[in-house]
Amino acid sequence: MQDRWSHRDVLAADSEAARYPTLEVEHGMTLTHTASNTEGTVTGFAEGDRVVLVDRWGTKQVFRAYDGAFTHEGRRVALRARGVRDGGRAWTASGSVRESAARAPVAVPSRIWVEGQHDAELVEKVWGHDLRSVAVVVEPLHGAHDLAGAVAEFGPGSDRRLGVLLDHLVSGSKESKIAATVHDPWVLVTGHPFVDVWAAVDPAVIGVERWPDIPAGRPWKDGVTEALGVTSDPGVFWKHVLGRVTSYRDLATPLVNAVEQLIDFVADPTG
Repeated sequence: MQDRWSHRDVLAADSEAARYPTLEVEHGMTLTHTASNTEGTVTGFAEGDRVVLVDRWGTKQVFRAYDGAFTHEGRRVALRARGVRDGGRAWTASGSVRESAARAPVAVPSRIWVEGQHDAELVEKVWGHDLRSVAVVVEPLHGAHDLAGAVAEFGPGSDRRLGVLLDHLVSGSKESKIAATVHDPWVLVTGHPFVDVWAAVDPAVIGVERWPDIPAGRPWKDGVTEALGVTSDPGVFWKHVLGRVTSYRDLATPLVNAVEQLIDFVADPTG
């Protein structure tokens, strides 16, 4: 899933100068993003924040939901959420449609691996409904140093896909070298640029402007709690951070995109 055209750019002056007719967003509705001319169907929406579209090639793209940024049936509109009492459909914390409750399906063989317990807890909180709807389990690796060996032991295949989420997946990093050791068409390795998944959480949710810079070689979580004046154990502080996260809007776009890609990959073993 790509995140493009996230700023007002060409729409800035126009959107503030005009009043657009409101449009209640429905799942499956066709919209066109004006700046990029991307047409797609709505699969996620958070009023005043983002719209998730799937284009004709099946690619998910995320756009900011500014008034006038989208057209519907040839005219620019201001997108609004439809109330559930008016027949609308509820959205999950990940921005997808919440399906009606049903008996939980048996877990499929495919898996998503994350580096640690905190990663697993964050993914579960935001994407738990989506994961249960496709019956995919998230498991912490507790360290990815021998990822190639773990993948070989898992034995991925066409009906047994594996998605892997890595921290600090940037050029030249240890994690990028680890990812390069995996060569399997049934395995997708994605990641985010942050040293730790904590840093993918918007610091504003805990009332700070930015996450502290921690010197190389210093354990990141220990350095952060010390810099913030937190006296509790990092694990206890993480529970506080996690408790403040309410939806994907509280997370950095690279993490959102990476997790969405993994869910799409493991949920479609015949694709």
